[in-house]
Amino acid sequence: MFKNLSNRLSCTLRNIRGSGRLTDDNIKNTLREVRMALLEADTALPVVQEFINRVKERALGHEINKSLTPGQEFVKLVHTELVNIMGDENHALNLAVPPPAVVLMVGLQGAGKTTSVVKLGKLLREKQKKKVLVVSADIYRPAAIKQLKTLSETVGIDFFASDVSQKPLDIVIQALNQARLKFYDVLVVDTAGRLHVDEKMMAEIKAIHSTIKPVECLFVVDSMTGQDATNIAKAFNQALPLTGVILTKIDGDARGGAALSIRYITGKPIKFMGVGEQTDALEPFYPDRLAGRILGMGDVLSLIEEIESKVNLTQANKLASKLKKGDVFDLTDFLEQLKQMRNMGGMASIISKLPGISQLPDHISQMDDKVLMRMEAIISSMTAKERGNPEIIKGSRKRRIAAGSGMQVHDVNRLLKQFYDMQRMINKIKKSGMAKMMRSIKDMMPPGVLGS
Repeated sequence: MFKNLSNRLSCTLRNIRGSGRLTDDNIKNTLREVRMALLEADTALPVVQEFINRVKERALGHEINKSLTPGQEFVKLVHTELVNIMGDENHALNLAVPPPAVVLMVGLQGAGKTTSVVKLGKLLREKQKKKVLVVSADIYRPAAIKQLKTLSETVGIDFFASDVSQKPLDIVIQALNQARLKFYDVLVVDTAGRLHVDEKMMAEIKAIHSTIKPVECLFVVDSMTGQDATNIAKAFNQALPLTGVILTKIDGDARGGAALSIRYITGKPIKFMGVGEQTDALEPFYPDRLAGRILGMGDVLSLIEEIESKVNLTQANKLASKLKKGDVFDLTDFLEQLKQMRNMGGMASIISKLPGISQLPDHISQMDDKVLMRMEAIISSMTAKERGNPEIIKGSRKRRIAAGSGMQVHDVNRLLKQFYDMQRMINKIKKSGMAKMMRSIKDMMPPGVLGS
């Protein structure tokens, strides 16, 4: 996520972090590098200018916190102003209306509206216990209605059937009547992608909006659109009373300009960000947490929340009980941990939230789900005896396991090495205790952030 921007800023700020005092020269030089990094990330020029001016104004003559060095205080100022630019705080959906609360999704074609509808419906059902109905008013894109039907069935949310022979306005009116009749809490409406310069299509969405009067009108935008995303959002906001933004594909090779610019340019808060293709890969947007990720400080709070919501506590307690009794961590346990990691969005998602990500070697920071799947395939090709006693896995067994998993012997060797590394780490935790490990994680955090 924003790897290039994060690397540039982390490298630039690392140089000033150790400074004994702030001077006009080192502030000027650092801000010049920060400015270049933001422009390369396709951040809107007015946003860059405002950001640089505010940091400079606060840095010069700023009273230094006694617990921080001047360089550390400057980094904290940059973090604070990044948060201010992106919107200060998380803005939740406003669903405090007589049901059904209507959420209308609008945006360009290909921005990810349909998948965002399903992700949002699943999030509202699982996190807020809402009864959700989704409907597609997209009669223009081939198979758009079928796509929403298939995805909604996959995640177990209700779908209101529509047809390309109907008019979009008639579809949403019928869906709203059904939502009222069946006592749904939320109706999420998917609409056709449209250009803001297409007068006929914009007239259609205006008519839909005025008829169903949504409590939330969310603009869905591909974060990889860069600075253009802010201009398009501004145009949509002039045509429709937008209440917020969903940034999609933020896990891709996005430069970050849209996330940094869109709140400032439109005045509308980013409410969610899409962080992957999985149906649960939609996260509430927290400006302070994203600023931490961009500056290489990590996002420990989101990681903890993910662990709490997605980790199988029964399996976790079972493993903890096993280790407490002195039993050995084996390959069956390792396989379970790999499945848990994949359930949390994979290694890339977990690593992106860890402090110091910019300092990790590329072969670690760029690990993806395919790595986990290959590791699972190798362990699944082992016998129960081999999983419980990995030391017996020698030449002929390695060749059989490699053939059974479609891998090479060196892949099996690498898996075993990673397993033994984790086994040693767990043994250290058993000896030194979890408190010591948590202290070491806290030591990785920059001073003044998250109370460290």
